[in-house]
Amino acid sequence: MLKSIEIFIDGASRGNPGPSGIGIVFFDQGGKAVKKLFKFIGNATNNVAEYTALIYALQEALIDRYADVVIKSDSELLTRQLRGEYRVKNENLKPFHEQFLHLSRGFDKITVVSVGRGDNSIADKLANKAIDSRLDSSLKTE
Repeated sequence: MLKSIEIFIDGASRGNPGPSGIGIVFFDQGGKAVKKLFKFIGNATNNVAEYTALIYALQEALIDRYADVVIKSDSELLTRQLRGEYRVKNENLKPFHEQFLHLSRGFDKITVVSVGRGDNSIADKLANKAIDSRLDSSLKTE
């Protein structure tokens, strides 16, 4: 397994619920972006988009065989739920949270970090690019 990776994630929704997309950026230990992904996910809420970005990010990290993952998100709800500081009350989010717990078992270590919106601009741009390209819902690499 490869050592560690820092992954910035973002979900965007225009309308909440409305057309939604996800953006994911993998950074190596030198701070270089090594993978950028985006995907249109159809109509969803912003929180569902955030969780969808998380799940795709973890799946990609498993595929790429990373052992230690640092997830960075500007969603306070997501980061606090993942760290156990908030309960997951919304029934639509519970399956995503359960999937996070399941996928987490594939890593040696997962750290969840809350970042400011300004620090998450690349993932945010990718999520919005996904909405703009809404006719195609396949996972894309930039």
